[in-house]
Order: sequence, then C-alpha cells, then structure tokens
Amino acid sequence: MMRILVTGDRGYIGTVLAPFLRRAGHEVVGLDAGWYDGCDFGSMPDVGTSLTADVRDVTPGMLEGFDAVIHLAAISNDPIGHLDPGVTFGINTEGTLHVARAAKAAGVGRFVFASSCSLYGSGGSVALAEDAAFQPVTPYGESKVRAEQGLSALADDDFSPTYMRNATAYGSSPRLRADIVVNNLTGTAFCRGEVRLQSDGSPWRPLVHIEDISRAVLAALQAPREKVHDEAFNVGVDRDVVQVRDIANQVSAIMGCGVTFAEGAGADVRDYRVDFSKIHDVLDFDPQWSIDKGIRELATDMSQRGLSVEDFEGPRFVRLERVRQLMELGVMSPDLHLDTVGVSHA
Repeated sequence: MMRILVTGDRGYIGTVLAPFLRRAGHEVVGLDAGWYDGCDFGSMPDVGTSLTADVRDVTPGMLEGFDAVIHLAAISNDPIGHLDPGVTFGINTEGTLHVARAAKAAGVGRFVFASSCSLYGSGGSVALAEDAAFQPVTPYGESKVRAEQGLSALADDDFSPTYMRNATAYGSSPRLRADIVVNNLTGTAFCRGEVRLQSDGSPWRPLVHIEDISRAVLAALQAPREKVHDEAFNVGVDRDVVQVRDIANQVSAIMGCGVTFAEGAGADVRDYRVDFSKIHDVLDFDPQWSIDKGIRELATDMSQRGLSVEDFEGPRFVRLERVRQLMELGVMSPDLHLDTVGVSHA
C-alpha cells in the first residue's frame, strides 16, 4: 500500500482515478481548488479526505508523509488556455513545478504528472513515439512541454517524476466534461438528435477512456522505479487513433441520428497520430475500453440521469463556461484564483 496525494481529485479524471486507486488498496488523499464543486453528473463517489487549496499555494507541510503525488490539477483544455496564456503557464507549468518542489522538499519519492499528447501539436501523418519532437500549437500544449522539462531538471536519486502523456480522454464521470470530442458528439446526439462536428472531421486524434488513464497511472506507480524514472509514456491504444469524422460516424450509428457540421466548421491544426508501443512493452499496459463501449456508457448514463441541453451546453459541464460563470459571480480573480471555496453550480 502507498499513501498517495491526488491533485485535482474532484475533477473529471480525479473522481474516477481516486476511487480506482482506493480499490487497488492504496490510501488516497485529494487536493483540489474546488472550481467544479457542485457540477455533478449523478452521484458523487465518496471522495474521502480532500483538501481545498490552489496548487500555487501548496506548501511542503501539506505533502509530508506521502509516498507519491499524482498531479492532475491544471487548466484542462485549449479554450481556457487561450483566455490568458500567462495564467495558463502560471498554473500548468509554474504551478506544477511549485507542487513538485514542495513534494521533493517533503521527501515524496514519486511524482506522476498528467501530461498530454497535445504537446505533439501538428504532428503529421507519422505515429509519434515519446522521442518525437514537440510541436505544440496552443498555450495548453506548450505549458505541458515546459512542465515536463522543468520536472526533468528536478529528477534525482530521491525524486522520481514520470510523465503520462494522455491521449484525448473520454468517458462518463461524476464530473462530466462536455468539451472533449467523444463526450461532446455523444451528448449533442442525445440532447439535440444530431452529431454536430465543430471541424471538418479530418484531424486525427488519439483517444483513451478515463478508467484506462487510471489504469495507466496505477501501472506507473507499481512499476519498479528504474522503469519509470524521468520517463514519458504515451497513454492510449493504437486501435483508437482515429479521425474525428470516424468518431462522428460511430456516434451516429449507435445513437441513430445524422452527422451535421457547425457553422464555420473547418480544418483544425491540432492533428497528430501517436504510437503507444512503449507503455504496452514497459508497463504491460492493456486498455480495457473501446470508443464504441465508451459511447454506449455515456448514452446510458445520460439517459438514466436525465441530461438536459441547458446543463450539457452550460457551465455545469463546459469548463470555459464554468470559469466565466465564476468570474461573473465575482468569486474568481483574473489569475483564476477562486476567492470563495465550495461555490455551487448556479
């Protein structure tokens, strides 16, 4: 058993990952800024002990006694990242390194960083392995590059960072996100009876279910240190590197509705293919989910929980809209510090 701190434990991935680790026998404590408190999709799991704090305010004392930190907390997508690139770097890069330095000072041995395949950016037609050049096309992608580089500089005999470059996530969660491609297309089909593409459908995307992301994190934690020390792993599966239009067609077939294009839909510069051989070979990682299975899971949960158009397209499940809501309520500052914790969905 390990004692693990999970930052961002009350977010989209964290509300799946933290219970997953507990079921594996580990003691898990969370730390979260509370941006999405109240934005629930169905019943929340028992979150156990969860501290409320911004990662930029973490101290070494908060991290004493932990064997590992799993760092999920971040500005989670390109739309929020574009609001103020300086703030994006302040949270996703400097905030990450601040937590890492605090963890190192507290004697935490393992640091698992939730990076992203977005750092490959405009990757072309070749499936990119972990040694490929970075070509980020957004502040979000660039922030992950800088964070990995900074963490690598901290690596030594006592502090072992690992970089999990997650493919685009999908799947149902107690803190659902509507602003990622599989979830968005499925939710639009459920709520509006159409599969509405925001691009021309040509870009390639690697995809991975959030439970498989959790499975990969567990594999990294349980691996011998020498296999994961200062190492990056693309997290996903080769069969689920697909074009966006292929996802749309899968949703269309399962949900029984046609494919349409949003006004102004065009090409997307975020276009890359990824190779997942390393995580399979080194960590024996075997994803359990497929895109079809994930679409069906989402559709079932949306039906059982009565998803409405207003919730799906509003601040409850769209991260950018939630940030704007908190700013309008006067509880979030321009640098995205939440001034009042525990703010409920309005």
